[in-house]
Amino acid sequence: MDGIYARRSDYLDRHVQLGIASQRLISVSFPQTPDADASDDHPLLDRIFAYLEGVEDDFSDVEIGLTVPTRHRNVLERVREIPYGEQVSVRDLAAITPDFDPENDDDLDDVRTALAENPLPLVIPDHRVRDGPSNAPPEIEQKLRAIEDL
Repeated sequence: MDGIYARRSDYLDRHVQLGIASQRLISVSFPQTPDADASDDHPLLDRIFAYLEGVEDDFSDVEIGLTVPTRHRNVLERVREIPYGEQVSVRDLAAITPDFDPENDDDLDDVRTALAENPLPLVIPDHRVRDGPSNAPPEIEQKLRAIEDL
């Protein structure tokens, strides 16, 4: 099941593309044109497309492979815990992340950087951080928020 998988979403007006290595999700992107060798048959794509149609899913059981700095990993692990349909602020996210101080500007910048460089938008739902950046294109981020009424 390792490889590149992609399927076009009419709702997003783009493809959803997944990178899988060692049976772990390592990338989620939203290209206009998918990789030429991408297959459209993967169970996670089926789940994502059900989510895009309004089926609630938090993707918490999806095995992921993050290759990011430890501080960013800590932030992204907390983002993954934000429940479907709920939002937090960057400051709130810093407050629940170990070794982060929500009153420290450098820590808040680190939270924003982790969100902006999130390799797994949607599965690590950075769209649930209302005043933070997302690694998904802005129009995709807004559509993901609309699905969850955020």
